[in-house]
Amino acid sequence: MEPDLEINPNTNDLPLRANTNNILVRHYVLDLTVHFDRKVISGSVVLFLEPCSGVNAQGEEDGTVEDITKGLGKTTANMEMVCDKAGIGSKAEDDDTQSSLLWETTSDCDFTLVLDCCDLAVINIEEVDVTSVSVMSSHHMEFASDSSGVSSVDQNAAFIQKLISMPSSRWRQKHQFFLLCSRAPGPQDGISLQFHRDRWSLQVRKKGIASPQQFPRAVRICYETRPTGGSVRWTKDQDKRVCVYTAGSPINNRALFPCQEPPVAMSTWQATVRAPCECVVLMSGEEQAVPIEDGDTLFSVWSYYVTMPMPASTFTLAVGHWSQVTAEIPAEFERSVRNRTDCGKMAMPRPGLGHWTELGLLSGLGSSFSEVVKGSPLQTGSGGQTTRSDSAFCYSSLEDEGFSVTDYSGMVNDGISCSHGDYPCRFAEREARSQRVIPHRVFAPVCLMHKAQIGVLKLLPRCLAAAHAVLGVHPFSRLDVLIVPAGFSSLGMASPHIIFLSQSVLCSGSEEKGSSLCGSRMCHEIAHSWFGLVIGARDWTEEWISEGFATYLEDIIWAKAQQLSLQETGDQSDLKALLRWRRLSDELQNSEEELQILRPNMENTGLVSEFGSSIVKHALNPDKTFMQVHYLKGYFLLRFLASQVGEQQFIDFFRLFVKKYHGQLILSQDFLRMLLITFPDMERKGLTLSAIYADWLDRPGIPKWLYERSAVWSQARLVEEVKTEVVKWILLSQSHQGKSRKRKRMEPKVNYKELLSEQLVLLLELLLEESELSVVTLRSLQRTYNLQNQDTEVKHRWCELVVKHAYTQAYGHVESFLVNDQAMGVYLYGELMIHEDAEQQALARRCLSLVQEEMDQSARRVVQEMVL
Repeated sequence: MEPDLEINPNTNDLPLRANTNNILVRHYVLDLTVHFDRKVISGSVVLFLEPCSGVNAQGEEDGTVEDITKGLGKTTANMEMVCDKAGIGSKAEDDDTQSSLLWETTSDCDFTLVLDCCDLAVINIEEVDVTSVSVMSSHHMEFASDSSGVSSVDQNAAFIQKLISMPSSRWRQKHQFFLLCSRAPGPQDGISLQFHRDRWSLQVRKKGIASPQQFPRAVRICYETRPTGGSVRWTKDQDKRVCVYTAGSPINNRALFPCQEPPVAMSTWQATVRAPCECVVLMSGEEQAVPIEDGDTLFSVWSYYVTMPMPASTFTLAVGHWSQVTAEIPAEFERSVRNRTDCGKMAMPRPGLGHWTELGLLSGLGSSFSEVVKGSPLQTGSGGQTTRSDSAFCYSSLEDEGFSVTDYSGMVNDGISCSHGDYPCRFAEREARSQRVIPHRVFAPVCLMHKAQIGVLKLLPRCLAAAHAVLGVHPFSRLDVLIVPAGFSSLGMASPHIIFLSQSVLCSGSEEKGSSLCGSRMCHEIAHSWFGLVIGARDWTEEWISEGFATYLEDIIWAKAQQLSLQETGDQSDLKALLRWRRLSDELQNSEEELQILRPNMENTGLVSEFGSSIVKHALNPDKTFMQVHYLKGYFLLRFLASQVGEQQFIDFFRLFVKKYHGQLILSQDFLRMLLITFPDMERKGLTLSAIYADWLDRPGIPKWLYERSAVWSQARLVEEVKTEVVKWILLSQSHQGKSRKRKRMEPKVNYKELLSEQLVLLLELLLEESELSVVTLRSLQRTYNLQNQDTEVKHRWCELVVKHAYTQAYGHVESFLVNDQAMGVYLYGELMIHEDAEQQALARRCLSLVQEEMDQSARRVVQEMVL
């Protein structure tokens, strides 16, 4: 039986085909090898399945950790042998359909397991026979003694159900069982399961099996990714070294491994990844991986796991030649940075330097990092417990930096306790409540080490502590931050235990000045730990639940990280609100109305088909990729609600909401209903659930409150300061317009006020509204504010001014921006082409030719349409 959802290929909706109402993946075990030469990842994923009805959990005692550890002597070589027999490494098919040879022999009456899958070469699919694992024999014998005549198939199902149902207090033992089972052979008869793959799904059947209850409970899929798969980016880092990372694209992880993409299909996972020894493997994982060198190859083996069930879309992987950023950079590194090509330039690195970086730099960054990269043997303590070395993590002393050490995490006894499923929850750990700064590491290419040290490593503990002060317990036990390649499609992306940051957020200069963009962006991504990850949207069309909340919280967290006064916090908040209002109003004037709605499915939000499949409305629309409506309109909705109940009361409510809903998926009404119950005066003022839907979530355009409030923000103190400066620049421009450029004239001496980064953005935006600015004015603007060395938001507006007024002397700044800040440069290509200036159009084409190979696929398509 197949899902009843038919996807129209002419729409821009993303299909979620998995039949999650029939059967769920409870745990994934991935065993992968990264092949940089072929740009593929090969290996297997074992799915541990649970039918959604008719499940009978068994209650026998589980084996000891010692028993399991003995069985783990079968190493990764066994899995390589299994996949080699299945044909891994053979030529992948290039079409969108793929089937096993006997797919047609199964019947439509047979039950079909449907997984979300795209751009994968599936080699073989087989059920896993856990009864063949010697360490399991005692459990099967116990089961058989109580149930005579039970087949091996039923024993498999009973044991796996018992394994899935093991309590969270035994999670380590549970994961060891999962790993051991994943390495078990296929059925003795050697018959594979039948499968068919189309553009968006992988369908699996076993002949004669008519229900999910009878379907195999452990299934191994041997497969290989494709070099152009939409979920995986193969590229080069800023040191021109090869790397690969998951792209966080609209199709999420279905081109990395076959999975269940609907958010409701929450699962745990563990992964083993083989990569060249000189590489670092970063992944969503609760403990840092200590790589083990494979003595027979030039590969190292890295292992990660999670114990908190999460959607498969949150799984993240990055493999590359990155280095850990340390508090003090060794002298030999400083010399190498001075000698090598700067990342902001387009020349290739000097010959031979990459080899030095690989072999020499890692050992020069301190013993803590060499332990992680080179890989000391995995240590085990009593009972098989892994002994974790935290030596490579940073534990910053905020007291030494003058940061407030007040513990804001305490709350009144509100009677709210965990209401999620059973997993080891940090919110229930006493130690986690007072852990203001979780262990953290920062990784970057060599040429960005210094910028990452100044812009990320020094700010990160402050941002983490501030987030804890605002929201309480950190949902995750550790954090890695990676500066990703220049072609990364956004400024940042948060996943469990890891954040990807664009190089565009790093400070341009060597000083901490101009760190506002980097700090606020880190606060945004850190906020996603609470809203987007530990609390997620049950319907992906409600992106505002993640992005609107993170945008609102980034200002509050960043203000606390800077230790601003109440007055300074309010001033900064009003300035940012005005900038976002301007951006939103401009976006809504230039976009389709159907893309302006925060809840596009309206009354059908959260509904799925009979089988659990659904669609994500507009997810594949290329225009939506570059829109920020769900960030900005969601942010303003939260500001509106805060204005009704009081800002501090609203933050207190956030903490209560997190305590109640962490570990769960929500819809808009879950948040709004709890808010209305907590603050009953809102409904008495007419703010009902239906009224909020109508004004903010289900309608395009801008709500009345936002129009009214924007007038207040436009008169804020920091905004008025900018307006004063704008007048000075306009007067300067007018004094030079219409005068001969050949005559040298003394520029009038004007005292220009030093401005914050956000004020500079507003200054340039207001000057962009002027139809004409003199060359003298543009040159003076550049010199006064050193615009080419400001943060990326400022540089973006400066480049717009340069293009609008054809200021040829600064075309180099535009070229540098388009090459190094690809996450923000798409709009500029359109500006260069629309003016029909031959020199500007040539500049656009030249920049595209330089970066198109490393650009994000969606961005490249849009830019190519503009330029070519």
